[in-house]
Amino acid sequence: MRIQADVKYVGVNDKNIDLFEGMYTVPNGIAYNSYVILDEKVAVLDTVDAAFKDEWLENVKSALNGRLPDYLIVQHMEPDHSANIFAFMREYPNAKLVASSKAFVMIKNFFGTDFAERQVVVGEGSALGLGKHKLTFITAPMVHWPEVVVTYDETDKILFSADAFGKFGALDTEEEWACEARRYYFGIVGKYGVQVQGLLKKLAGKEIRTICPLHGPVLKENLGYYLDLYSTWSSYGVESEGVMIAYTSVYGNTKKAVELLAEELKKNGCEKVAVNDLARCDTAEAVEDAFRYGKVVLATTTYNGEIFPFMREFIANLVERNWQNRTVGFIENGSWAPMATRVMRGMLEKCKNLEYTEATVKIFSAMTEENRGEISALAQELCK
Repeated sequence: MRIQADVKYVGVNDKNIDLFEGMYTVPNGIAYNSYVILDEKVAVLDTVDAAFKDEWLENVKSALNGRLPDYLIVQHMEPDHSANIFAFMREYPNAKLVASSKAFVMIKNFFGTDFAERQVVVGEGSALGLGKHKLTFITAPMVHWPEVVVTYDETDKILFSADAFGKFGALDTEEEWACEARRYYFGIVGKYGVQVQGLLKKLAGKEIRTICPLHGPVLKENLGYYLDLYSTWSSYGVESEGVMIAYTSVYGNTKKAVELLAEELKKNGCEKVAVNDLARCDTAEAVEDAFRYGKVVLATTTYNGEIFPFMREFIANLVERNWQNRTVGFIENGSWAPMATRVMRGMLEKCKNLEYTEATVKIFSAMTEENRGEISALAQELCK
């Protein structure tokens, strides 16, 4: 893939992966991206997952077309991008390694050497001239590891963005960008919204014509769309109007209450209602929805004096990722001592700027007419 006349893509597609980072389902695989800049001097940006060492080295060799690389630039040390540093440095013994000081510490941890005699240490504002191309490095700590730098090509106005602007899905898959990018962002980067905002502020004064992330497609058109989404996501803003309902149900009674609430919401003018059965849906998809919408209803049963495990896990995921700036309603169920609402509110105490609905629903085993009235009141309040 040619990105510019002298900038080439040399990454790989992984269609055999089971779980990304041992956690995330990726039905359309994932791409590990790597790039080559061919100038008076040649730079390779990042490596790929260890399973694709030979394919990647062959891609690099083909792009070099008989030339030898002068630099390997390491932007991020997660093994899906750094696993082949040692193999590359062995293959090209005259190449220098460009990375942040913190990255070199990690390189030694991973490979037993930090290539001391071949190091080029870069930090905020460091520059690397290749000839026509001048690269400027911008530190991006905790986006989403502490050693991260992104690289800006002053010549072609390309941002090599490390894991920022990445998405799930191999590059030979046609799919909407936002859905899998959102799931990727909130699952992996979402905790670090403040740090992402910091990076966006550093980039604000730069003209960007192309974004080259380490996962997902190269972005060349309508870049304002992607930048605006990242600004919304990282500031924990509301992306879409609507209500998200997350629930668990043991014998179906809580599910019936949720189904009734969804109907009432639509009757009251809430056109978008996203319902997630936490026992059966992809947790990362449910987390994505909770960050996407401004209003969320949590519905679950009291279980062992606590709450149902899938709900507990879900709320823990939200808290871990700094969920905030939302309106929250509750439906609780219990046959003799409902206490799920109290437990859920307690878990959410660490979250900032949450508003709770006045209307609540407390079910003792099965819905009553009183509960139907409570659900109607909750829907009306949420749809104001």
